[in-house]
Amino acid sequence: MPTCKGCGDEADELVSVKIDGKTKKLCESCADEAREGEAVAEQSEAVVQQMMGFKGRR
Repeated sequence: MPTCKGCGDEADELVSVKIDGKTKKLCESCADEAREGEAVAEQSEAVVQQMMGFKGRR
């Protein structure tokens, strides 16, 4: 059985998720958490950029 890189538990199936430019194989629950974390980070970056008047992207 494959092992999740996030939680270390064995899973029936692993999902490839791109996090911070790196692809990781995670179980379904860890993949969902990683996607939520990426979405929150993107939204918070947008809010900070808007506060500072930044018009471009990194």
